[in-house]
Amino acid sequence: MADDPDWPKKAYKNQQFMSSRVAREIRILSEYIEPEARFEEFQVRDTVVFFGSARIKSRDDAEKHLKAAAKHGGDVETAERDLEMSQYYETARQLAFRLTEWSKNLEVDDRRFIVCSGGGPGIMEAANRGASEAAGINTGLNISLPFEQNDNPYITRELNFEFHYFFMRKFWFLYLAKAIIVFPGGFGTMDEFFEVLTLLQTGKLKKPIPIVLYGKEFWSDALNLEALVKHGTIDAKDLDLFYQTDSEDDAFDFITRELVEKSLSTPGGVL
Repeated sequence: MADDPDWPKKAYKNQQFMSSRVAREIRILSEYIEPEARFEEFQVRDTVVFFGSARIKSRDDAEKHLKAAAKHGGDVETAERDLEMSQYYETARQLAFRLTEWSKNLEVDDRRFIVCSGGGPGIMEAANRGASEAAGINTGLNISLPFEQNDNPYITRELNFEFHYFFMRKFWFLYLAKAIIVFPGGFGTMDEFFEVLTLLQTGKLKKPIPIVLYGKEFWSDALNLEALVKHGTIDAKDLDLFYQTDSEDDAFDFITRELVEKSLSTPGGVL
C-alpha cells in the first residue's frame, strides 16, 4: 500500500472496502437512496408492474426458431410450445402500450402510471417495449444474475436499474406499485406473486393494489389455490385478493377502473 501513489484512498473510493462484508449496510442503503433520487428526479410515483417469465419469446422470434428447427432437424416440439407461449409476450406488449397511452391522456399533471418490469427479457421486455412504443417513459428493475437477466433495450435509459439484493429490488417493485399484472412465469414470478399476496393478506400493505393473474389455462395447471381453501390453510376470501382473466380487454378495463377508483381519487397522490 505504501508503494501505491493513490494511497491513502477516501473510504467511499476504496473498492476493496466497499465490496467487503463490513460495508454491506452501505451497499444496501445505496440500493435504497440512489433509486429514490432517480425516481424523484423523473417524478415517478405510481407504477404498473408487470411480472412474468424471462424465457417467453416474441411471436417473431418464436416463428423464426420454429422455422429453423423444422429446416435443420431441431427440437420442433419445444419450438411449437414457445410459439404458443408467445401469445403472452404479445399481450403484455399490447397491454403496456394501452396502459401507457391511457396514463398519458389522464387530465392530471402529477399522476403518471409508469410501466415497470424486472428489466430482463421475455415478459419484462414485452412490457417495456409496449410502453416505449407508446412513447412513454418506463422503468426496469434488473437484478445481477449469472444467467438470463440482461437488461432489455426498451427501458428508459435514466430509469434502468441494476440491483444486487433481491429484497431491495422487491421493495421498489411494491413501494411504487399501484397495480400489478402477473403473466405466466417460473419460480421468480411465483415468488413475487406470493409475496405481494402475503403482504396484502397480513395487512402489511395498506394501499390498494389491484392484481391481475393473466392466463387461466397456465395458472390452473401451475397452481391449485382452491386446494389451499379446501385444506383450510387460507380463507376463501383470500382468493379475492387477485383477479383472473384471459382477456386483454378485460385486464385493461379492470386495471384502469381500479386505478381511477382507488388511486386517482386519493388526495395528495401518495398512498
